[in-house]
Amino acid sequence: MAVVTRRQLTAALGGVVAALPLAARAQRAAMPVIGFLNSSSKAVFLNDRLLAFHRGLDEAGFVEGRNVAIEIRFADGQRDRLRGLADDLVRRNAAAIVVNGVSLSATMAATSTTPIVFVGGYDPVAQGLIDSLSRPSGNVTGISFNKPGLNAKRLELLNELLPKSTILAVLLDQNGPVFETQLRDVVVASRALGRQIVVVKATSDRELEIAFATIRQAGAGALFVGSSTFFVSQRRKLATFAASHALPASYEGREFVESGGLMSYGASVTDAYRRGGAYVGRILKGAKPSNLPVELPSKFEFVINLDVSKALGLNVPPYLLVQVTEVIE
Repeated sequence: MAVVTRRQLTAALGGVVAALPLAARAQRAAMPVIGFLNSSSKAVFLNDRLLAFHRGLDEAGFVEGRNVAIEIRFADGQRDRLRGLADDLVRRNAAAIVVNGVSLSATMAATSTTPIVFVGGYDPVAQGLIDSLSRPSGNVTGISFNKPGLNAKRLELLNELLPKSTILAVLLDQNGPVFETQLRDVVVASRALGRQIVVVKATSDRELEIAFATIRQAGAGALFVGSSTFFVSQRRKLATFAASHALPASYEGREFVESGGLMSYGASVTDAYRRGGAYVGRILKGAKPSNLPVELPSKFEFVINLDVSKALGLNVPPYLLVQVTEVIE
């Protein structure tokens, strides 16, 4: 029988202990890395969207820290930073990069091989970024929460609450990827409804204050706020402005209503992020982005704040209330 000395035993145990952290590090290094790039800031980005993304990953069998790692990058509203952040994620050998709509072009410029999954409210075909929704080209696919007719539907819902003579202010972000589409849709829909509109644009805090002044000078009696990550960051300021000037206002997402806005109608953004997580899971399992069609929204939310409607002296018709998916009081 071999005899093991105290020195040999100590050396052996020391080797095992030293090897454990290395093994743990090696296991983490072997995990696929998902890049998560967003043009907004950590303070502005809504946590429910990230949680929904995690749910989608979980459904596909991937849990952060267990069998996948996630690297999150925010551009803090500075679009000129997006390319550098995308380059960094590519250098880190990300297995896939998840982006919002504003970040897509910069990420596509950074890589033509790393799979990119976008979650955004615009049409990438119209932007010339992919060939078709059913069979996207190259390394890009994703989830869109934009669908033809959404802007017109939102305008129709707001129209139901307004006197026929009311001038409608339309606030748009001219730097947003859906600016041209939204402008066209709203102009066409307003003509069909016989509604006079005034279009104002804002891409910064300063321009937003100028837009507010223009809306007041135009004598607008209601406000339609377009899709924009910038507007999401300014949702409390927008709600405060609308309330202080007794303007019924319509927004795209429920987060505006939760911040004091009157009503919102649009695709469920959290559902889109959940489906985006599921798409990433499929890619990690070997699916190619070009074989995953871009998915259009399947879940829609009509949210109204009854306290705000009462403060504005609005009576929401029963036929409109039955369409509401959530009432906030």
